[in-house]
Amino acid sequence: MAPTLIACAAVSSAPAAELTIDRLFDAPALAGPTIVGLNVSPDGSRVTYLQGKAEDKNRLDLWEYNIRDRRSRVLVDSKSLAPDIGHLSDEELSRRERQRTAALSGILEYSFAPTGHALLFPLGGDLYYYNLDKAAKDAVMPIAHSAGFATDAAVSPAGAYVAYVLNQNLYVYELAAAREQALTRDGGGPIKNGMAEFVAQEEMGRSTGYWWSPDDRHIAFARVDETPVPLTERFEIAADNVATFAQRYPAAGASNVSVRLGVADVRTGAVVWIDLGAEQDIYLARVNWLPDGSTLAIQRESRDQRRLDLLFADIETGRTRIVLSETSDSWVELNDDLTFLKRSPEFIWQSSRDGFRHLYLYGNDGRLIRRLTAGSWDVDDFAKRAIKAVDEPHRLVYFTATEKSPTERHLYRASLDTQDPFKTQRISREDGLHAVTMSPDARHYVDNFTSVAQPPQVSLHEPDGKLVAYLLENRLDQTHPDAPYLADNSVPEFGTLSAADGQTLYYRLFKPARFDPAKHYPAIVEVYGGPGVQRVLNNWSGDSFTQILTRAGYVVFQLDNRGSAYRGTAFQSPIQHELAKVEVQDQVQGARWLASQGFVDPARLGVYGWSYGGYMTLMLMFRAPEVFRAGIAGAPVTDWRLYDTHYTERYLGKPQDNAAGYEASSALRYVKGLNGPLLVIHGMADDNVLFLHSTKLFRALQDLNKPFDVMVYPGGKHGLMRQHDGRHGYALMKRFFDEHLGP
Repeated sequence: MAPTLIACAAVSSAPAAELTIDRLFDAPALAGPTIVGLNVSPDGSRVTYLQGKAEDKNRLDLWEYNIRDRRSRVLVDSKSLAPDIGHLSDEELSRRERQRTAALSGILEYSFAPTGHALLFPLGGDLYYYNLDKAAKDAVMPIAHSAGFATDAAVSPAGAYVAYVLNQNLYVYELAAAREQALTRDGGGPIKNGMAEFVAQEEMGRSTGYWWSPDDRHIAFARVDETPVPLTERFEIAADNVATFAQRYPAAGASNVSVRLGVADVRTGAVVWIDLGAEQDIYLARVNWLPDGSTLAIQRESRDQRRLDLLFADIETGRTRIVLSETSDSWVELNDDLTFLKRSPEFIWQSSRDGFRHLYLYGNDGRLIRRLTAGSWDVDDFAKRAIKAVDEPHRLVYFTATEKSPTERHLYRASLDTQDPFKTQRISREDGLHAVTMSPDARHYVDNFTSVAQPPQVSLHEPDGKLVAYLLENRLDQTHPDAPYLADNSVPEFGTLSAADGQTLYYRLFKPARFDPAKHYPAIVEVYGGPGVQRVLNNWSGDSFTQILTRAGYVVFQLDNRGSAYRGTAFQSPIQHELAKVEVQDQVQGARWLASQGFVDPARLGVYGWSYGGYMTLMLMFRAPEVFRAGIAGAPVTDWRLYDTHYTERYLGKPQDNAAGYEASSALRYVKGLNGPLLVIHGMADDNVLFLHSTKLFRALQDLNKPFDVMVYPGGKHGLMRQHDGRHGYALMKRFFDEHLGP
């Protein structure tokens, strides 16, 4: 298939200032004052969000846009709330790393009381209840909890309690009586109550281990016993010390934690244990309450991830029944779209049973009423929840999807009583990515929008899409932080290629600043290529390392190969049983197409990536050395036997059952193919892709007398390039490519 190119004109033609790597990290942020943590208050009166300080973009304050007054202001200043945050616990450090917030400070989390008139802030292991009806000097009430670092705090649905996890036990704090109560007492060592286990946090998109009932009377909680997981020693090497951690890491094929689900009566402390079935080797994927507060909905996932059961549990007896089951020949994708209606005994369920993710309406008896959406596209969001709101009085569901294009996300709505699931209404209009947060009553939504021509922009809308106000217009004018650099920004061109099986592959191409089609430029393939991720998107990239490379005279190319996300089952599932097979085929095809372009020098083609992208870099350098001249592999997986159960077994099964697939998927098998410069970068305290992956690679290359370069970062975690080490890391990468590709 011939490529289809879509180009955007540069915003400014004025001479550009020099963009440096340091400037990517300095304040103010090049993309402008982007905001995160968007919420609409339960009473619909205000939109709240976290925004960095002008003098410190990584320290976040809580802001509000008052819908009635149509004004923005700082609602809670992080320094006035808790100016001095102490040492973080190891558990909290790990939690922040998995949530990708380790580089941030100030207010990272907050939640509303159900009235919308109070907020809860966890800061530095302490909890602060903030009454919005009082003056700022009188608004803060510290939660006087027992000694220790409190995490995962939440106000109860009816507003009478705050729940939190402390010293691996679940506690509730009664606000009116200022009284703390422990609901569990056996936490400690391998026993964790109310906490999400490692794979739940890292791979399943579940960061909590407890769930309030709607009436405040009960809390369902997970009791995790890590005893079955082999105990290993993990080293975190810092600049001035080496710390040893006894870690229970569930490597592929090994035992997982043992999980029980209990329901505690908040008033009496009595616990009823829920029957999760005879098979114990399962995953507790999701837990929800039905609106009646007496029935618990549990999503139970099989170890091979090909079956997902929805169970309803009677909390008085603990008995369960299967309401429906999803099965797949490959794997069942988890999501958070299960939504119970309050006005009728119905729920909305997401399924990929026809090859794409769509919504279905069920009765609470498990009977399928009708499908709500259909088509060769996914109901989807980059978060786990695509459903944004349900307007029950008007029988409408609002959701985000890829219906217009896989490279974009838009807001849609459909009728719960539809007679034609192919008929949906698109609400958002501007081409690009729309990340939507909607009020519970569906009367307003906040749109966090970005495109190749627009850095993140936040606006408030009515449910039909009508603009109410900009919360953050982020206009690209002469006052914008990126204004001095715009003239040399590379605006991507989009196109498509055909995979070997005929499926469409989308790519994004960045040309060098002051591009001359008569020249022959070196080119770099920026790769991820793994499941669950998409790189080729219509979004802003003016603040990225890509802009450093294009200014240095490189062409940069990105391609979403088969196996990557948001394209349906047929596109994602070819990786099953063997990784880096079709992914390598597609990336090599893309690289050969790139090398055939008249403005690219095929002898100077490089590749780099991080995590799965680091793994792909190794595989491309080892298995296609005739294509790639030089490569940089960041925190690469090298042997999938060393990675965790839930992620790895989803695609490869257990090593005991697919030894050939694990062998074929190991980068170590192909090291003899290396025939060009290779740089490996790894954090020496990485608790996701363990440093052990790279040391095994080093030994294998050394045994073959293969030359290669290494940069390790003492104390560096998996996300080190997002943190202070990024300045050094990106400068290193550029020097490496300059040396070996010579633009």
